[in-house]
Amino acid sequence: MAWHEIVRDVLKRHTVNLVTYVPDNVLRPLIDGVEADAFFTAFACTREEEALGIVAGAWMGGRRGILLMQTSGFATLPNAIASLAVPFQIPVVMMVSERGTLGEFNIGQSLVARTMRPVLDALAVEHHTMTRLDEAEFILDRSLVQAYATMAPVCFILSPLLTGGKVFAK
Repeated sequence: MAWHEIVRDVLKRHTVNLVTYVPDNVLRPLIDGVEADAFFTAFACTREEEALGIVAGAWMGGRRGILLMQTSGFATLPNAIASLAVPFQIPVVMMVSERGTLGEFNIGQSLVARTMRPVLDALAVEHHTMTRLDEAEFILDRSLVQAYATMAPVCFILSPLLTGGKVFAK
């Protein structure tokens, strides 16, 4: 199976049926997959903070959700994570398509990629960089169990080694 099929199946297994996202080409196969599956309610948001707030509100209403975004979008989230998800123990699940590495041309993407993990560490948010297809299901499954058991956010960073990354024009 492809990485996005594994993600979709693990989300279903854990009843994560609300998918908020800011459109992204790398995440497009996953977004298309959840949009085509009646199990999920999926929709685009205008900003990552909006998407995080919706996922947090859904949790308070008894529903599990995930926020999909790219690296640059993560840069807008530290305040929302630090003031909402962490102190109120809301297991917000985030998935980030990693930009800023492996041939990146955009300095803004590179700077955010270098700061994303230290910011997650400073906020005590569990995070995993997924690089290998054979580890994807295990990492997703166990981390979701942990997030819901400990009532803590988790962030999955999808390496270009897993997804193929963004294809740049030459």
